[in-house]
Amino acid sequence: MTILLDLITQREALDKQISDLKKEESTNAIKQVQQLIKLYGLTEQDVFGNIRVASKEKKQKADVEAKYRDPATGKEWSGRGLAPKWIRDQDRTQFLIVPQATPEEAATA
Repeated sequence: MTILLDLITQREALDKQISDLKKEESTNAIKQVQQLIKLYGLTEQDVFGNIRVASKEKKQKADVEAKYRDPATGKEWSGRGLAPKWIRDQDRTQFLIVPQATPEEAATA
C-alpha cells in the first residue's frame, strides 16, 4: 500500500513540475513570437491567414427562412429538425409559405 501512496505522491509532484514548466515555456514562447512579429511587422492576417475568420464563420449559424406556416396560429417552421405537432402527419404542401415578389421583381415580370 505504501508503494501506491509513494507513486501517487510522485505523480502529483511530476504533474506540478509539468504544469510549472509549461507555464514558463509558454511565457517564453509568447515573448519570442511577439518579438518576431514586431521585428518583421507582421499582422494578424500574416500570422493566421484566414484560419480565424473561417472559425468565426463556422460558429455563426445562418438564419433559415420559414418554409411552412400554421394558418391557425401563425407559427412558422423552416422544415429543418423535428416537425412541430401542427404539421406532423399531414400533407405539408397546404402549409407552404408562398414567397412574395419584391417590387423590383414585380416590375420586371
